[in-house]
Amino acid sequence: MRLAVGSDEATHLTETVLRELRDRGHDVVPMGALAPGDDARWPAVGRRVGEAVASGRCDQGIVLCYTGTGVSIAANKVPGVRAALCGDAQTAAGARRWNDANVLAMSLRGTSGEVAREILEAWFATPPATGEDAEMVTMLEQRTQA
Repeated sequence: MRLAVGSDEATHLTETVLRELRDRGHDVVPMGALAPGDDARWPAVGRRVGEAVASGRCDQGIVLCYTGTGVSIAANKVPGVRAALCGDAQTAAGARRWNDANVLAMSLRGTSGEVAREILEAWFATPPATGEDAEMVTMLEQRTQA
């Protein structure tokens, strides 16, 4: 899977996430502070990752900032993006299962490496929304695009 991964800071957590994704065999497209020479702040990072996913250049995205809130808000401004701020594996699984989330947001401050690995495991192991949940996601997207 091709993943857009962006952060406004390069930290031990971002190194852990990038390593975990590559170890899982994903094609990682780094953005923001994770890409050489790119010092984008969180609003631009969220937007860029969102645009990469919405355009189809990447299958999904992962965004990180100090709280995770800012990048998730910025990514969600892009039509077609459903970014979910996840602080644990259960929330990540629910975001995929019920909301068909396509961008995962995490907090640099509040997420340990071990919890990030658990979140990633749940995110990739959980199939996207189906049935009534998928219908609700579609309805919500149609309302926001009108």
